[in-house]
Amino acid sequence: MEEPHVANRQISELKFKLVKAEQEVTALEQNVIRLDGQVTRYKTASEAAEKIEDSLKVEKRKLQRELRSALDRIGELEAANKHLSKRLEKMKASRTALLAQQ
Repeated sequence: MEEPHVANRQISELKFKLVKAEQEVTALEQNVIRLDGQVTRYKTASEAAEKIEDSLKVEKRKLQRELRSALDRIGELEAANKHLSKRLEKMKASRTALLAQQ
């Protein structure tokens, strides 16, 4: 008479373990769904960040070109200014010499 009781207890334990295992599987499936959603969001955010990064790189190259151009122009203007300053000094010297002769 003891054996059916042991068998029933084992069946009950196995049913309980099965229910627990099914609950765990359900929890893991929900976790997978949640993590898939996170992966999708992170991929979208990553792609958007890469587009922004590419755009910023293009903008940086453009600004660097503009900076080089502006620096070149400053160099040209400084050279022209120096040349004009020398001409002005020569003209002043000539004028002073001319006035001294009179």
